[in-house]
Amino acid sequence: MNQPYLEVTFRRGKPIAAYLYLPRRPGDRAVRSEPVDDLIVIDRAEDGRPIGLELVDPVAVSADRVNAVLRQLDQPELAASELAPLHAA
Repeated sequence: MNQPYLEVTFRRGKPIAAYLYLPRRPGDRAVRSEPVDDLIVIDRAEDGRPIGLELVDPVAVSADRVNAVLRQLDQPELAASELAPLHAA
């Protein structure tokens, strides 16, 4: 996978969990999770590359906050429209 994509789980129309997949190589799996704060956890591959962001409370996470973490990880920022499902309900 070469492009980031967002997966959101809903219950009764409300987002309850979200995961932002970052570019990864075949066979990559998370071997370490690193909390950024109470809302975002970075999953890293064995070699330390970031491969995903767990968004613990999707409704509370803003697009600006997600993009700030992406900048820290030297990943491209996402348009607000790409993160809109977090606040769809």
